[in-house]
Amino acid sequence: MMKLTTYKVLTFDCYGTLIDWEAGIHTALQPLLAKASRPPSKDAVLETFARHESSQEAETPEMIYSDVLAAVHRRLAREWGLAASDADHKLFGDSVPDWPAFPDSAEALAYLKQHYKLVILSNVDRTSFAGSNARLGVIFDAIYTAQDIGSYKPDLRNFHYMLARLADVGIAKSDILHTAQSLFHDHAPAKAVGLASAWIDRRHATGGFGATMAPPASAGYDVRFNSMADFVAAHRAERAAG
Repeated sequence: MMKLTTYKVLTFDCYGTLIDWEAGIHTALQPLLAKASRPPSKDAVLETFARHESSQEAETPEMIYSDVLAAVHRRLAREWGLAASDADHKLFGDSVPDWPAFPDSAEALAYLKQHYKLVILSNVDRTSFAGSNARLGVIFDAIYTAQDIGSYKPDLRNFHYMLARLADVGIAKSDILHTAQSLFHDHAPAKAVGLASAWIDRRHATGGFGATMAPPASAGYDVRFNSMADFVAAHRAERAAG
């Protein structure tokens, strides 16, 4: 059985893992959804968002995330037959800093910072992430965004970029545990590049894939937790057991 204390670095996905992006997305879409005579269910909204977001990122990998979100908002309005202005699209694109952190994220990160280097690998732009970082209350040792890399996960380029930057400062792949919610964006590519991974199954109580696409059959992970609090509890137990 793998031991969490074996690793020196935790590389994190942010949105869905540390930031409750599904709550943030659904809240930020309320002005648009209010125009519908029969709004879709929350899961239907998130699944439609997932389809358009992944398509937009694949089509325009160099586009910064706030602009990706604005384009997704335009696509959603078109699909649902709802009127929305350029200002409405931009407002949704700029909503990331308003998305809430999961209740356990900041406390978990503060604990883990005592035992690991903490690194972000996220499909986001730097300005949007700065707003989220303020909610997480920790200084990350490195932050790698889609804006820095020029592509979006699950593109393996993002993982190769991160691994190369970390290798430059003496961190080996075997030192890293990739910690993420999305089997699609994170665990499938992590496995493809040979990274160990911990699945934070934030949707364990609801099932389905929500705002992420269904993963490929090749997706896998090494250990699973329902929350970051559970991850911390397992780490504490390992240390106590020696």
